Amino acid sequence: MRPALRLFTGELDDSIQFETPSVSMTFGELFEIVSEATRYRRSWLKDFQDDEVQLPVDLYEVLSAYWSLKPGA
Repeated sequence: MRPALRLFTGELDDSIQFETPSVSMTFGELFEIVSEATRYRRSWLKDFQDDEVQLPVDLYEVLSAYWSLKPGA
């Protein structure tokens, strides 16, 4: 088989899937880093505010329930 050249037309080919590299860390490690960065108002936090993160379902449920509570509840 001969390699075929492909012409880029400016549109992405939906059949090509790119895998985003990922790493794992404990929630405790993440919590410490984000807490410290929030406390000192680190500007780099804003760079990631629209990024999606993967969470275990049980953590998502706890966070969702907490967020829906009224202050002082």
